[in-house]
Amino acid sequence: MQLLEFIPLYMERVWGGRAFESKLGRTLPKDKIIGESWEVVDRADEQSIVADGPLAGKTLREVLEIHGADILGPGCNPNKPFPILVKWLDCRERLSLQVHPPAEIAGKLNGEPKTENWYIADVDEGAAIIAGLRPEVTKEVFERALAEGQVEDYVKFLPTARGDSIFVESGCVHAISSGNLILEIQQNSDTTYRVYDWNRMGLDGTPRKLHISESLQSIKFDMPGPELIRDSAGEQTLADCKEFRIRKFDLAVGDDILSFPSNEQPRLIHVVSGRLRNEASKQILQSGVNYLQPYVAELSLVAETEAKILVTDQFMI
Repeated sequence: MQLLEFIPLYMERVWGGRAFESKLGRTLPKDKIIGESWEVVDRADEQSIVADGPLAGKTLREVLEIHGADILGPGCNPNKPFPILVKWLDCRERLSLQVHPPAEIAGKLNGEPKTENWYIADVDEGAAIIAGLRPEVTKEVFERALAEGQVEDYVKFLPTARGDSIFVESGCVHAISSGNLILEIQQNSDTTYRVYDWNRMGLDGTPRKLHISESLQSIKFDMPGPELIRDSAGEQTLADCKEFRIRKFDLAVGDDILSFPSNEQPRLIHVVSGRLRNEASKQILQSGVNYLQPYVAELSLVAETEAKILVTDQFMI
């Protein structure tokens, strides 16, 4: 079985743009402001479709129901949704200030927890993210800031550079400012509570809905804000939590083969840049594409050009 590649699902967002064309070489729907490309998704309302090979045209859900043990490993439950959702984000304007509910709160709010990691693939000058509150900010202080429209004074701004990575847990208030191209790897969840939207209008010309009560219940006010992991040469662990592990690898032409054996676990392979070849199947891996390595598939990567990849694993819990 070869690596699975999926057809991107493009989502129009008020803060999006057209950078997937210039930076990822994609062909986008005309006259649309595209903010998200859902690369790997298994949800009732959105499904990834296999792009090529023997399973071309099938949804990820269909593939798991038919070939669950081959994809996820023995003992898996093929009826459960695939646990990871992968997106590209084109942030031409600042996103809303938002939070995802922690597991202990999500059920009460009829939502889903969403812990995520952002890999900053490219930036414009002055790009930044917001991650966490300033240490002195209590719930009472934050509520007053919301009422007075002074939220920016109480959140942490982190300037971003190409190759940065940051791990954002459920319960952490956050936003992405303009000028970031981000690979987002997250729990399979689509629950987002907007706490503040910078007085912006939505695509329909009206203010977007806010979720003040849900946000205030979800924010962990005693949680230290996360820090950026700066890019360094070679292998790096970017995230290692109970939901997933993410590692980064830099490969030069002529490097030894980077091997991920079969019959260990499924993995997601994210090609940030460059082109690689899987010696086991002769499949070519292209820049900007996200692949699913089935449990039974062998992966032996050789760089045909200088390449940078992320590998997400340890998500079958």
